[in-house]
Amino acid sequence: MPDATTRSGGTATAVPPVVVLRPTPAVPLTPVTPAGPAGPAVRPWPSAYLRLGLLLTLLAAAATAVLVFDPQRLLTEGWPPQLGGFAAAGVFALAYGVCTVAFVPRPLLNLAAGALFGSALGLTSALAGTVLGAGLAFGLGRALGQDALRPLLRGRWLKAADGQLSRHGFRSMLAARLFPGVPFWAANYCAAVSRMRTLPFLVATALGSIPNTAAYAVAGARASAPTSPAFLIALAVIGLPALAGTVLAWRKRHHLRAR
Repeated sequence: MPDATTRSGGTATAVPPVVVLRPTPAVPLTPVTPAGPAGPAVRPWPSAYLRLGLLLTLLAAAATAVLVFDPQRLLTEGWPPQLGGFAAAGVFALAYGVCTVAFVPRPLLNLAAGALFGSALGLTSALAGTVLGAGLAFGLGRALGQDALRPLLRGRWLKAADGQLSRHGFRSMLAARLFPGVPFWAANYCAAVSRMRTLPFLVATALGSIPNTAAYAVAGARASAPTSPAFLIALAVIGLPALAGTVLAWRKRHHLRAR
């Protein structure tokens, strides 16, 4: 390396920088295990299809029990005489929830609630039974059917409905409850198979079911006076949402096809 000249006229030799080498920490090597023969695949028990079979068995048993019990007798024979007031309404709400899981039509149960307990208490009991039945169906469908049914969502309409419920669960379920068209049980199990959360599902069910449930409860309470204003208004409240739901579904059909 060339020398540098100092101010006094002498020369100074440039000293090269000293490089300090630091030891690199040793990286432990993961031992490679030689590949052996593939063992049998471990399947979780119960499997998704076994759980789906259990769900279908429970629903079939519940539907059979309801057919044997014949809930239509509530409209003709009334509630057991040993129960009355809020206790009878509470038991009716429990029975209501179980019956909706077993595919009993809600309009029939709402009419029975109004006929048995009047407009106000009948609405309260029917609405409580509605939320209970929806929660039971949602929980059963989510625990026993979701894993087996989600891989089957391959059609365009099925994917569109699943995406709508998964991304916009609250408003989608609120619209489904406000505008009749989708059966109550079908909406419950579709929401369970989707990725919709439980709390928005229950809140949307409670809020969206109030108008229709109230209309049926009033109609059941005033069935003895079919020409009364309350009965006629109840019929209008029942019919108008159904008509609005039909129009809305017709207008949205192109949007769903485009997904």
